[in-house]
Amino acid sequence: MTKEMILSHPWFGPIVAALIAIPLALLLHRLSVIVLRRVTRSTPALHMMLLKISAPARFVLPLIALQAVWQGAPDDLKFIASIRHVNGLLLIATSTWLAARAVNGIADGVLARNPYDVSDNLRARSILTQTRVLARTASSVLVVAGAAMMLMTFPGARQVGASLLASAGVIGIVAGLAAKPVFSNLIAGLQIALAQPIRIDDVLVVEGEWGRVEEITGTFVVLKIWDDRRLILPLSYFIEKPFQNWTRHSSQLLGSVFIYADYSMPLAPLREEVERLVKAAPQWDGRFFNLQVTDTTERTMQLRVLCTAASSSLAFDLRCAVREGVIDFMQREYPQGLPRLRVEESAGAPERPADAPVPLRSAPPTLPPNAV
Repeated sequence: MTKEMILSHPWFGPIVAALIAIPLALLLHRLSVIVLRRVTRSTPALHMMLLKISAPARFVLPLIALQAVWQGAPDDLKFIASIRHVNGLLLIATSTWLAARAVNGIADGVLARNPYDVSDNLRARSILTQTRVLARTASSVLVVAGAAMMLMTFPGARQVGASLLASAGVIGIVAGLAAKPVFSNLIAGLQIALAQPIRIDDVLVVEGEWGRVEEITGTFVVLKIWDDRRLILPLSYFIEKPFQNWTRHSSQLLGSVFIYADYSMPLAPLREEVERLVKAAPQWDGRFFNLQVTDTTERTMQLRVLCTAASSSLAFDLRCAVREGVIDFMQREYPQGLPRLRVEESAGAPERPADAPVPLRSAPPTLPPNAV
């Protein structure tokens, strides 16, 4: 092929333009990254977003330049329509990737400014939950919108793409809530992010299980049970069903300890021992404690010790320590105060010596569930 034939070929101009456009786009990307990194260094959210979109932008800018070249080529050029279509599909896909990465970058920047691995992390956990749920929801919507736009570039699939794009909108989600269970979790995710009935690291009692919220995804919640099991629940569960949240407004808790004692147990020394035990316990946060007789039966009296701690795990350890200390004190100092069963001798039975000890037997009644 001669030089004249090459220069006169219809594709010569577009190819040369494309070969010039790609390096220029990559150079623009490189310079923009250098400049913007310095400009956004004082803004963590924007700086993190820039770092996240750097990789997809390396593909988006050349594809934009190529699309401009192909659009400027003659319409009667052979294969130009197919090339424009393929380039457009790649541009939509990479732009969707860039938008999703931008959302995640902003979310990471917000989380970096609000670390939640501190003692008083209620506000940080609120921000963490809102940011993660909203970012995942936005990324899902962007992916659906990108897929719909790619479908709409095909003449035969425009109706399908239009329906998919409509379902990605808020009106489409609300209208399809009853017919599309998947959207119920999406709506629940938005409600959880805004109303925040649960947050990351919240302590919950769900389905009779005690655990912490380990992860909130776009469709389900992972609850880490105290024995390292994982309970997986759909997002809609926390909107439709009741559950206990022990850290809704604060992680501080009031723990209770129930002890059953005989009526002969004096309360004054027991109160002094409870005070000593609670104040000596490192788990006690110094807010409150007391000892009260909360119930009586024909055999025993029910004693309740209340004590406060800074978190649920500390409250559990404090309750165990107080319970063990009270039992040890009663066994050591007042064994007669332990629950026992009195047996009266019948008239025909031989008389018991006056100095014979009364038989003791531990017989506490069944404990209520909150005594565990």
